[in-house]
Amino acid sequence: MARTLHTYTNTVKILCDAFKIEFQSSAFHCERKLIEQAFALNHAGKALTTILDDAHLMDLANPRRLRLLFEDFPKNHNLVLIGRTSLLADLDLGVDHDIKSRVTYSAIAKRLAPDALRDFILRELDHAGLGHNTFTPPAIDLVVRSADGVLRKARNLGVGCLIEAVRSAQRAVDIDIVNRVLMQPHWQKDADLTDY
Repeated sequence: MARTLHTYTNTVKILCDAFKIEFQSSAFHCERKLIEQAFALNHAGKALTTILDDAHLMDLANPRRLRLLFEDFPKNHNLVLIGRTSLLADLDLGVDHDIKSRVTYSAIAKRLAPDALRDFILRELDHAGLGHNTFTPPAIDLVVRSADGVLRKARNLGVGCLIEAVRSAQRAVDIDIVNRVLMQPHWQKDADLTDY
């Protein structure tokens, strides 16, 4: 689940949508229906997993309220929180031990080595049905260096390069296209953007 807008109500709205339940005026009115639907899905042999992306951006009062809601869900339900390592630090606070005590597994995604990131890019091209020649080898090398092992950066830079290639009416992403994308303000370091 992404785009929660980091509030409990919006998270419940997304859950209602996923469970095909009409949202009714407030999260409180939907909780009982969500629990009933969770048990119906569980009895149908379906496993339930709720995934919250960018969980580090949520006020921790929201996961606490979700924990209370999910306590009434079938016991094989899982909640997966994806976020930055600051989320772990927040869970170390005394008030949040009730959440941390329920963590059964955690992992930190390390930066990928250049060869692994290159393989990731090529797999993504395969998934998109694009040939490996969509990016020239020097362009891939520059994307790998610029992404610095971070998957999200590699993905965003790759998509930006594909958009620039379409805008330029080029069939392949070359190093010039990657450099044009890297010149966009959001790819620059703060020191490079200082006005004089």
